[in-house]
Formats: sequence, C-alpha cells, structure tokens
Amino acid sequence: MKNDDLIASLDIGTTKIVAMVGRLNEHNKLEILGMGRTESVGVTRGVVTHITPTVEAIKKVIAIAEDQAKCTIGEVNVGIAGQHIRSLQHRGIRMRSQIDEEITQEDIDILVDEMYNLVTLPGEKIIDVLPQDFTVDNEQGIHNPIGMSGVRLEANFHIITGQIAAAKNIYKSVRNANREVTNLILEPLASAEAVLSSEEKEAGVALVDIGGGTTDVAVFKEGIIRHTAVIPFGGNIITEDIKHGCSIIKRQAETLKVKFGSALGDNASANEIVAIPGIRGRDPKEISLRNLAYIIEARMEEIVEQVFYEIRNSGLEKKLIAGIVVTGGGAQLKHITQLFEFLTGMDTRVGYPTEHLASGADEVTSPMYATGVGLILKGIEKKKKKQREEHGEETIADDKPKGRSAFSDFLSIIKDKTGKFFEDTVD
Repeated sequence: MKNDDLIASLDIGTTKIVAMVGRLNEHNKLEILGMGRTESVGVTRGVVTHITPTVEAIKKVIAIAEDQAKCTIGEVNVGIAGQHIRSLQHRGIRMRSQIDEEITQEDIDILVDEMYNLVTLPGEKIIDVLPQDFTVDNEQGIHNPIGMSGVRLEANFHIITGQIAAAKNIYKSVRNANREVTNLILEPLASAEAVLSSEEKEAGVALVDIGGGTTDVAVFKEGIIRHTAVIPFGGNIITEDIKHGCSIIKRQAETLKVKFGSALGDNASANEIVAIPGIRGRDPKEISLRNLAYIIEARMEEIVEQVFYEIRNSGLEKKLIAGIVVTGGGAQLKHITQLFEFLTGMDTRVGYPTEHLASGADEVTSPMYATGVGLILKGIEKKKKKQREEHGEETIADDKPKGRSAFSDFLSIIKDKTGKFFEDTVD
C-alpha cells in the first residue's frame, strides 16, 4: 500500500489522544485502516500543558495506528482547540484596475492574505480566515465570484485567532514524537466535517462538540460557517462534581458517569442504587442513580445555557432549521438530546461520524471519534487543494467525498492558511 494514498490525523484531547490512518476508497468513502487511543495526561482544557507525557502518548497511539494499518506515518493533521480560541467578523475590499478582466483565484487569495495582516491582541495570531460571502460592484450574496467581471470586490470573513504559545506547544509535541504537522485545523470545523450533512449546513445548524475539557460551538447557515466559540467546560467538570458530590475518587466518578449517568434527573430511577467499593477496607458507598443524575443535570444545564447564549449571539437563533447536533464524548450521556430540546426549544440529535465513513468502520462510529475522523477528511480536502494548485487549476474539482457541498470545496481552495504562521515561528 502506498503511503501517499494515506492520511493520518491526531486528536490531542483533554481526556484522550487518538491517532487514525485512513484513505478514500473507490466509492469516495473513508476507510479507517488503523486507530490508536490512549489516556491524555498532559493536556488541560484542550491545551498542551506538559510536553513530556503528551509526546509519549503521541508516540504510543501512532505506533498502534501504524501497526494496524501496516504503514509508516510521517505527517499528521492535528486539531487545535481550547479556551484561547476566539472568532471575529471582518470585511475586506479589493479595487481591481480592469473591469474587462474576470475575477480570478488570485484576487480572492489577495483578499484572504490581507486578513492575516489584521492587528490582534498580544500573544495571539490568526489561525484561519474563512470567507463567508462576496459582493461584486454592490451585487451582494455571491458565493463564488470567480469568472465574474467587476471593479470592486468585497468579502465578509470569519476570522479565528488563537494563542501562539498553544500552537507552538502542539508543534513541539508532535516534532518531539518524530513526526511533522501537515495542517493545524480548528477542531469544531473538523467535527462538523465528520457529522454534518451538506443539507444541514445549508438549512442552518449549530454543532456542539462536548469534549473532556471544553465544549466547542460552530454555527452554519447557507453552507457557510457563521459563528464559532469555545466554552471552558466539558465532561471533566461533570466528573469532578460527581467526585465531590458522592465523596468518591475520580476514577470511580468517571465510571459512574459513563455507565449510569443521565442528563435528566427525573428520568432516572429513584429505587436503583449503585454500590461503590470503599477505599482500603472501608464500607462500600451506596449512591442513588437519581441523585447521580441530578448532579449531572445541574452541570449540564450550565453548559447548555452557555451554548444557547452563543447561538443567540450568532443572531441565527430563529433561523437554524436543522437545530442542534451534539457530538463528542459528552454526547453519549443518556437523555442529552432531551435536555437540549427542553432548555433551547430546538430540535436536537446526536452526531455520529458516519456521514463519509465506509462500511466496516464500526470502531470509530462513536461521537467521541468525530474530531479524529473529521481531521482526516479535512486533510484529504487540503491535499486535493494543494494538488490542484500544483497543476495550476482554478476550477472546483468534482472528486469530493459524497455528502459534501460544492461550496465547501470552494472554501477549501481559498482558506488553506492554517498553521502557516506557526510553522514559520517554530522553524
């Protein structure tokens, strides 16, 4: 098997680190050939805080993935997230000298490059610039201006910034594990690629990725990303609440949450009791499943309320026809969709990363693997874009995974700037 056909991803999360290797099959579906997973001990709220254990974990999961896929992984597509991620809206304008000449990819690239020169807060740098729509000579709402004629080209951009130090620590961890970072990709964008359909993005949808340390929110409308946010709460804080509320150790609290947890206290049985072994000969603790559910519900309500605040902040609360899609490890809680629907009044479903997966990839269909699968899909997208550039092509390619909109491929042509600055600073 040629390594050139394979794409690898690395999801460095707060609770787990996952490496995957995959490729597109003859039906344009994603085959996962290898996957390694281990506990994450050097990451806090999505940010690498301890290099050494993170490097060891990366080496371990990549070795497992390589063994399963029977290949060698030299480069990986890595996700970036964390509380330091911010987003803002900006408008760019380019005056063209010749009205007779058609608008080309070069005109759009110049507009995008100018956005990277915006002044940011100290210690921050622009991670990604995502065009939303264009205006040509006051003709608004244009998705693809290439080939049109006009003098004044304008564009609305969704700009994502992050801490330079956080990105450099990711690069350092991967390079210390003797690998290279191909692309640094915003995790909620990767998760959206894995669990959302093009129809949902067109109709309007809010993706909520509940991870261990953070909850990522991405709002789409008309196939375009409109709003992103990172909430500094995730599954770990629920585990901490259970630990203190039930006076048990963290490992037991995590097991309770995963096996018996529910996001709705009233739906849990009042008569069911779980016995937790005591520490060093002490008597076992008896915990009511309803009390456990009330502890979880209290914290989940806080997370959902902050998610709903971000959705309202996007200005699209009443326009998201497809409602909310919940993914990530936190989406596995029982009755999570009912809690979201009750508090937000919006239709909610759990997002599984099966949108582009080939049959037989049952081991990665859990919501907790959405980011890892999405990173491979984004890596394939960026690789194809690079190949088109090398061949001097400006047109939108048709060889895309099923379920993807043409406009998402158009975006991939013009937004591949992720990690450009960070690679320069690290080198």
